[in-house]
Amino acid sequence: MTVEPTTPDDATPPGEPAPTDEPAPTDEPAPTDEPAPTDEPAPTDEPTSPGEPTLVIGLTGPIGCGKSSVAAWLGDLGATIVDADVIAREVVEPGQPALDQVLEAFGPDVVAPDGSLDRAALGRIVFTDPEALARLEAIVHPAVRPRILDRIAGATRAGAPAVVVEAIKLVEGSLAALCDEVWLVVCDATAQRDRLTARGADASDTDARIAAQSDIVDRLVPAATRVIDTSGTEDETRATVRAAYTDALAGSSPTGSAIPGV
Repeated sequence: MTVEPTTPDDATPPGEPAPTDEPAPTDEPAPTDEPAPTDEPAPTDEPTSPGEPTLVIGLTGPIGCGKSSVAAWLGDLGATIVDADVIAREVVEPGQPALDQVLEAFGPDVVAPDGSLDRAALGRIVFTDPEALARLEAIVHPAVRPRILDRIAGATRAGAPAVVVEAIKLVEGSLAALCDEVWLVVCDATAQRDRLTARGADASDTDARIAAQSDIVDRLVPAATRVIDTSGTEDETRATVRAAYTDALAGSSPTGSAIPGV
């Protein structure tokens, strides 16, 4: 009888490589101290929504003193512009509820042949009658305010450094309370009259519009953070606006401004 030799259980069978203390190779990558790569974007220092606080500047002042020019220059510097007068036109377009209210309040004399609002005819009424102007504002302002709020919110979500709300009735329409700063744009009487007539207004219309706002500066000064005098040259005024905007973004207080004729 032949007896087969026995081997320990851990013996290496003939033809097999001898075991080692090294771990068996695998298809898995060796662990490291480095984080595994992902498809997620790397974090940055850029603000995410909601972004950095957006400065809200209210821009107001008498007609003909250059509010729109100042707003345009601020737009060139990166601010988002919200023009309350443009929005006021939007809310009285055909099909808007405010138009029906205006026509009911002022009658057929303010209806253009195409059914739209005859703004010139309406202006001749309200600029010579304070009570009529108050009736118009009571209709238009409540329709304008929500749209201004929406546009401020949109600019803030978009990360705009500043929003400029241009409105001649900024204070009276309770829009100043939304603003971090209120800028009062003024000019001397000669510049104001020249600019209005350059727009094509006749002398009587110019006088009526100026007279309707005769006390506006006195009323607005207490609410103003900064006074921007546009009586000088365009280059001088642009430099003033640029400096004021830089200071406002930095949170610097104004050093004082003069009001022409006061």
